[in-house]
Amino acid sequence: MLPQGSVCSMSLLKVGCSHATNRSCTGNILTGSGVDPGKGRLCFVRHCCRLCDSNHEDLYDYQILSLSLSLSLSLSLSAGTVQPVGEPLSSQFQEGSVGVIQKLVLREHKLVWNSLARTWTDRDRVLHKRVSAVPFNLVGEDRASLRVLCPLEATGPEMETVHEKFHQASYGFTDLLGQYLSGEKPKGQLETEEMLKVGVSVTAVGELILDTDRLLKLRPPTDGSEYFLSTSDFESLRLEQEGQANGWRALACGCVAVGVAILLWVGLRYHRRLLDRRERERMRRELEQMWAGGGQGPEENTCVICLSNPRGCVLLDCGHVCCCYSCYQALPQPNCPMCRQRIRRVVALYQA
Repeated sequence: MLPQGSVCSMSLLKVGCSHATNRSCTGNILTGSGVDPGKGRLCFVRHCCRLCDSNHEDLYDYQILSLSLSLSLSLSLSAGTVQPVGEPLSSQFQEGSVGVIQKLVLREHKLVWNSLARTWTDRDRVLHKRVSAVPFNLVGEDRASLRVLCPLEATGPEMETVHEKFHQASYGFTDLLGQYLSGEKPKGQLETEEMLKVGVSVTAVGELILDTDRLLKLRPPTDGSEYFLSTSDFESLRLEQEGQANGWRALACGCVAVGVAILLWVGLRYHRRLLDRRERERMRRELEQMWAGGGQGPEENTCVICLSNPRGCVLLDCGHVCCCYSCYQALPQPNCPMCRQRIRRVVALYQA
């Protein structure tokens, strides 16, 4: 972080910055965070980086001055063309193609018999993968350079496919027989080569530092933020990230809605069971009071299940009066013991 009032300038890359006052500056600039809003805002402007006030005024074109070795921006946006520091990587299959990142992949494709679906399904696996990279800079329109560190740790960039060839598998009769017995039928191998070519425009988002060798370098953020290298412009990168964020936000809202619906459903079921239990308890108490007051009925009015208590309830929808309420509660299935029809509800029977 620069001390308040200090001014240092340099030729920088294409970037943009904005402030709390919604005033923005664009062009060959670089933006970052890490300055106390009460003391000012750190702004990198073309040929100038300085600590300015909230009015964003009185910015002049300065000559290149030395930067403080403690300069570090937790998040910065840079854009420029790719230029290797030393010898670039050469394509193994396309003559004249050079780049700074090279990825070679050999992938096997085969058909596997699916016994459940009774069909052949496509499968693939990586047989060999090699990723190589050389140090490179991002060079702006005014020839200012920014060293990119750890490019393989970044999300992206989208590399160009310079070579792609499919090697068809060949086999004889014995091979075919073995394939049907084993359930695997090789289709062939796909050989691809991808490169981040020299001269490609790249947008980078990461932590900007000034190293001890007085070189501006971009590295993965130490605060855990994502490190980006993209061949698209900043607006496309921003829209892509916003789309992903909106997708995760919608998924979270959907999960919350499903959780609330499940809780409501469980609560409703519990409430219904509680009401049903209370209704059964009320009917049991009424029947007990009726039995205590009226005594035992005639023998032909006794429960067909226990043969001791009087019949005290009507089973609906069949309408049979054949058991006491205690035996009704003990039924393993809610079926009438006389006609085996399903019992929908029970009504207490009051006998004079």
